[in-house]
Amino acid sequence: MAELGLNDHHQNEVINYMRFARSKRALMLKTVDSCFQDLKDSRLVEETFTVDEVSDILQGLELLVHSEVESELINTAHTNVLLLQQLFSQAEKWYLKLQMDISELENRELLDQVAEFERSEFTSNKKANTELIKPKLAPLNEGGSSELLNKEIARLSEENEKLKARLKTIETQATSALDEKSKIEQALKDLQKTQGGQKETKDINSLEKTVESLKSDFEKTLNDRSANQKYLEDNLISAKHELLRVQEQLSLTEKELEKKFQQTGAYRNMKDILTKKNDQIKDLRKRLLKHEPED
Repeated sequence: MAELGLNDHHQNEVINYMRFARSKRALMLKTVDSCFQDLKDSRLVEETFTVDEVSDILQGLELLVHSEVESELINTAHTNVLLLQQLFSQAEKWYLKLQMDISELENRELLDQVAEFERSEFTSNKKANTELIKPKLAPLNEGGSSELLNKEIARLSEENEKLKARLKTIETQATSALDEKSKIEQALKDLQKTQGGQKETKDINSLEKTVESLKSDFEKTLNDRSANQKYLEDNLISAKHELLRVQEQLSLTEKELEKKFQQTGAYRNMKDILTKKNDQIKDLRKRLLKHEPED
């Protein structure tokens, strides 16, 4: 089966669009067919026609078909613009810049590949009967990179809390291991005082190895915990720095927008009007103060 080099999700979206285009194309062909049929039913009622009559009939048919085809081509172009608008809007929300290579739209090899893909998809009984899926676009969030950073910080914080809980469990296990070690050492001392011989020496060596193994496991667990905690702290600090940087950029952008607004003619006109109104109010107050003693 022909492929377009896309993942499954995007390939399904392309198939849905091709299904939509096929339905529009079939509808257009029916419209053209109806134009010819209407001409046959309404004009071709006589057995013979003059050259002028035939020319007039063909000219009317040409105008009708031209109008229908032109309208459909314009509608197709506008539909493609809406499709591109959807894709670009989603990309801009994540600060992506998509590019188009217009020259590739006339690449015959690629066009043949698309045609082969369409034939392989829609000649199959399995996919020909599939209904058109109309998925709703996911809501576009306003947070952008700041939201991603906040999510990453929340994830790192949650993971840090889990590691803290795990550390408490490990510390509890380590405390129990140390208590067990103390008991074993005391038992070794008691054995050394009360018993002797080769059998007791072997038991003591075995217990010492067990203690060393427990100690090694405990040290390894502590080292792993320290490394993981340092990695999480570094990631958390880096994410916070990135968030501060984005917030600072947003603040600078707001200041620049405010500065540009203050430089507009509407802002200056409003400022002049307010200044004149304040001067008028001051003048009225002075005049009122002059008349108040007489009143």
